[in-house]
Amino acid sequence: MKKPPWLKKKLDLKVCHTLKVLLRDLGLHTICEESGCPNISDCFARGTATFLILGDVCTRNCRFCAVKKGKPLPVDADEPRRVAEAVRRLNLRHVVVTSVTRDDLPDGGAAQFAQTVLNIREQMPNITIEVLIPDFQGDKEAIKRVVEARPDVIGHNVETVPRLYPEVRPKADYRRSLKVLRIVKELNNEIYTKSGLMLGLGENEEEVMQVCQDLRAVGCDFLSLGQYLAPNLKAYPVKEYIHPDKFEAYKRDALSLGFLYVASGPYVRSSYLAEEYLK
Repeated sequence: MKKPPWLKKKLDLKVCHTLKVLLRDLGLHTICEESGCPNISDCFARGTATFLILGDVCTRNCRFCAVKKGKPLPVDADEPRRVAEAVRRLNLRHVVVTSVTRDDLPDGGAAQFAQTVLNIREQMPNITIEVLIPDFQGDKEAIKRVVEARPDVIGHNVETVPRLYPEVRPKADYRRSLKVLRIVKELNNEIYTKSGLMLGLGENEEEVMQVCQDLRAVGCDFLSLGQYLAPNLKAYPVKEYIHPDKFEAYKRDALSLGFLYVASGPYVRSSYLAEEYLK
């Protein structure tokens, strides 16, 4: 489908150069680059990025994602230190750390998340830290490992409505994702929880609002709603381009359910302008 007028953002790769040099110098990955995010030049120009830990190869096969799939390399024990060093060099006030899904690891990579949080906090005591975690296959001990590191926000995206999981996220489980968010709140109610949905995959309004209700039922504080854009020709196809007015309507309806903050718009992504959620 031809993109509508409100989806005409241009990438400016020149403004990305400085940050790319720093990332390559430290041997780090970002989800901004690996996923082909349309906001990359906005974020890189501001000197911010969402760090991708545990390598750049995912063990799952979600059809909406451009991240490489296959057999990952062993965990890099020095990676948390290098992420913290990048955060220090960039002098960030808020940082987001996410990862590929590592079903090959006993703890799903939870220890690497925890160590990264601790290393960042050591370098930058006053920073706010957000982690966007995989589901760790619902393992409470793995989730607890991350919670005990005390990030300020723990996010886990449900991504789409449950009816579409078999097509879009065949190795994921909607109820398991809700369970992750519920467990975080049970372990430490002071940590903010966050989730996100991509729209335009073939969902309907009733399904979207049901997901919003499900998220509030497990205590989710923050919500992001954005337009799905297929990252390549092999990815799951876009079924609909959602009008900005509809995103505004979803925002009003979601806020009425009790979310503390809702970001809703065509170019919204779960980590984009993440510091705004805490203001």
